[in-house]
Amino acid sequence: MRSPTRALTTLALALGLASPAVADENMLRVVMHSDLKIIDPIWTTAYITRDHGYMVYDTLLALDADGVVQPQMAESWEVSDDGLTHSFTLRDGLTFHDGAPVTGADVVASLGRWGKRDTMGQQLMQFVEGMEAPDEQSVTITLAEPYGLLGQSLAKPSSNVPFIMPAGIAATPADEQIDEAIGSGPFVFDADAWEPGNKVVYRKFADYQPRDEPPSWTAGGKLVNVDVVEWVSMPDAQTAVNALITGEIDVIEQVAHDLLPLVEGDPSIEVRIANPLGYQYMFRFNHLHPPFDDATVRRAAVAALNQEDFVSATIGNPAFYRVCAAMFICDTPFATDAGGAIALASDFDASKALLEEADYDGTPVVLMHSTDLQVLTNLAPVAKSLLERGGFTVDMQSMDWQTLVSRRAKQEPPEDGGWNAFLTAWVAADVMNPIAAAGFNASGEDAWFGWPEDAELEALRDRFARETDLDAQRALAEQIQLRALEVATHMHAGQYFVPMAFRNDQVGGFIDGPATFFWQAARVDD
Repeated sequence: MRSPTRALTTLALALGLASPAVADENMLRVVMHSDLKIIDPIWTTAYITRDHGYMVYDTLLALDADGVVQPQMAESWEVSDDGLTHSFTLRDGLTFHDGAPVTGADVVASLGRWGKRDTMGQQLMQFVEGMEAPDEQSVTITLAEPYGLLGQSLAKPSSNVPFIMPAGIAATPADEQIDEAIGSGPFVFDADAWEPGNKVVYRKFADYQPRDEPPSWTAGGKLVNVDVVEWVSMPDAQTAVNALITGEIDVIEQVAHDLLPLVEGDPSIEVRIANPLGYQYMFRFNHLHPPFDDATVRRAAVAALNQEDFVSATIGNPAFYRVCAAMFICDTPFATDAGGAIALASDFDASKALLEEADYDGTPVVLMHSTDLQVLTNLAPVAKSLLERGGFTVDMQSMDWQTLVSRRAKQEPPEDGGWNAFLTAWVAADVMNPIAAAGFNASGEDAWFGWPEDAELEALRDRFARETDLDAQRALAEQIQLRALEVATHMHAGQYFVPMAFRNDQVGGFIDGPATFFWQAARVDD
């Protein structure tokens, strides 16, 4: 961990990077989908922390809107003829927010920590024989055998993103949270101005060196056109919409669907879907404790649930949701309906029969309920109702999303502060293949929250990772979906789309992507 002296230096630099007077700052005021409480984008997959990561950090490689891997912090990327040695040269002028140059050692340490935590990183690291920094501007990754997903892994656009941070901070064990946010990205996190529950402040990093290419998703030039971006906490959706209408804020990252009529007719407000693939809901089981340590009980729960009830209760407007049997997102390369119809309709008789087969004794399901995110709030009550109709006893416990994010990391039994189930949402980019999609990782202790363990599913995922033929990959993706449904790692609970809204008389320039990006955004009155 860094010294207090260095932390103070970082703060001093941060405060010196913006305009000298707050009143004169070129500011963007935004209501995000959640309050920021965790600043470690490797420790958690929470999207607000990922979004924080994109403000503060940069990545070695990046993914453009066509799905093509591009160099980002890397100037060049060379692969040996045998496919085993990948050599990266860093761009000149890369600097951390505390003034230290970015080195190969920082990249190696950052990727090493990410690879212990992220499901796609964990798969990659099974092929990595070594990572080293031959000099300050070079990184070499040596593989034990060729691995076709190395580029896609290092360019992963959503949680967990392989952000690059200083080696001293990246030395923090992967199961412990970092407490400093020092990156080399386009914005500096103003830790002194951070007021959890109120606001988060990011200031333009004057020494950031953008690439020359046009921006495209997470790739290309990240030009910062504002001095300050302030995330303002407004948990009440109506309050946020009122503030947008009056011009007190510039942007709502995710507008509550039922409030869209209030802004859609206002010529000063633009509503758009920046992520056309949308999101996928997930009902996640804890495989460690009763009753969901039994696959038959998990299948009973899936039989009781259905996508339509989830998306209609939460999104409401059919124009912004769809039911979909494909676990890897409808209309994408690995989409398949195989076995997925079980998620489309509730069968309470089948649920009760499975519970009887499993000798379910009425053990309560501790279901965590997120209360402060509009796109999640109604999910748990729907699940409770459906599970109870299917024969379960349900103890629904309500909390804000950030509390849920912290609690879901606990492996203790429910009676000791743990949990049995929760619902969440994934941006489509996170769940389009069996390696990136964290819910399919069945490696036990190293798996994503819920910790499923299934050797057959892991063997299929390993075969997928080694396969280079697209048709063979598609066949394996179908087998993986069928196996995941058989052991009930999780339930895919419907797709949905969330519009953002902003005052087009005040700001513009937003680009599409799997997250909300604030490079390129600018005030139109400046």
